[in-house]
Amino acid sequence: MKKLAEFPYKHILVLGLAKSGTAAAKALLLNDKQVRVNDMKAKGLDPEVVELKNMGAEVILGSHPLSTLTEIDVVVKNPGIPYDNPIVAEAVKRNIPIITEVELAGYIAEDQIIGITGSNGKTTTTMLITEMLKASNQGVQVAGNIGFVATEVAQALKDEEKLVLELSSFQLQGTSQFRPHIAVLLNIFEAHLDYHKTMDNYVMAKCNIYKNQRDTDMLVYNADDPILSKKVQEASAQKIPFSVTRKLADGAWIDDNSIYFKTEKVMDRHSVVLVGEHNIENILAAVSAAKLGGATNKGIQKVLRTFSGVEHRLQFVDVIQDRQFYNDSKATNMLATKKALASFQQPVILLAGGLDRGNSFDDLIPYLENVKAMVLFGQTAAKLSQTALKAGIEKQIAVKNMQEAVKEAYSLSDPGDVILLSPACASWDQYRTFEERGDMFMQAVHTLK
Repeated sequence: MKKLAEFPYKHILVLGLAKSGTAAAKALLLNDKQVRVNDMKAKGLDPEVVELKNMGAEVILGSHPLSTLTEIDVVVKNPGIPYDNPIVAEAVKRNIPIITEVELAGYIAEDQIIGITGSNGKTTTTMLITEMLKASNQGVQVAGNIGFVATEVAQALKDEEKLVLELSSFQLQGTSQFRPHIAVLLNIFEAHLDYHKTMDNYVMAKCNIYKNQRDTDMLVYNADDPILSKKVQEASAQKIPFSVTRKLADGAWIDDNSIYFKTEKVMDRHSVVLVGEHNIENILAAVSAAKLGGATNKGIQKVLRTFSGVEHRLQFVDVIQDRQFYNDSKATNMLATKKALASFQQPVILLAGGLDRGNSFDDLIPYLENVKAMVLFGQTAAKLSQTALKAGIEKQIAVKNMQEAVKEAYSLSDPGDVILLSPACASWDQYRTFEERGDMFMQAVHTLK
């Protein structure tokens, strides 16, 4: 098991358990650190709590007393805990560093990390890179925001393996020394402002992915994104751009017939099975990072000829009476829904709604031309209804759950239509995760059949 190299703190508060907090606490305890754990919801007899106590952790449950910060050198914060949490705010006042669990993975895995972030496309790009490296006989593990705890995977990483990490803005905001050898920045779009408060804070969090990179590291970025193109000029890493609009001598690009990396043709474009124009950006980013990580053209070709997408991201579900059903539950913001809508030429019945983060949805209007009806749910149903009316969509139904949504969508559809779940909102008003929401959609489709 790999150790935490040069982690400079001795007394650590792990704030929030769940999977990442538990893994962080265990890793620190195994490296002879003094660990205090504080969690509001965990119970004393929970297996992970009992295990941490047996390993030597001090555990405080049920509240967040400020005394938990006594003699603490650093706070390892669960990414979901906001910075206005009383303990976090007090730690800031006391100048106690606040990090997230991925920072620990950085100390463990060091130069083996390929990190991916962006407002959209992270999971698809992460999986493409991972599979391209595997298909090229490269040792690789995947973790991070994709569901596997980074610290846990990093500790078991072999010296010759690479660690591909999907990284959210929540995770990246809590980094100070984190340095991936290869960083990938896909795009920047206004998101999560309920957490980050301002767009500048959000952009700064994303750009932490390259903050500590050196001139021996590499930064893959979207040259078509005006914010990123400007921001990355401050990076010390070698810059590898990708573009869907123009030829690049120093990065990845595409024309009507082929995909290229620099001057080298990688494969024919028509052989790619992944649908959606937005996925071309993800593919170019993945090709760049995979090539830099040692992937072969043969390995890349094998993946792009077979990889049809990840769960809950424009996932084809079924055809019922000539209606195609697609699950895009991972579309938790407008940009993702825009890209999903742009992927279809057929008439669309759109299922949308969810957590209200205070934003308007009028930016969707230009993308609703093919939408003939909308089925709306969650806290934002009324807002989306107003947007639909502005777009001239009069056929709309508000429902309480996904079972109703699928039935009503089918009743509004005709043969040849696409029935698309692409909510443009987070799921937390009704569901624990976007995965749960997508699973409920797919179950409802199969029940309908």
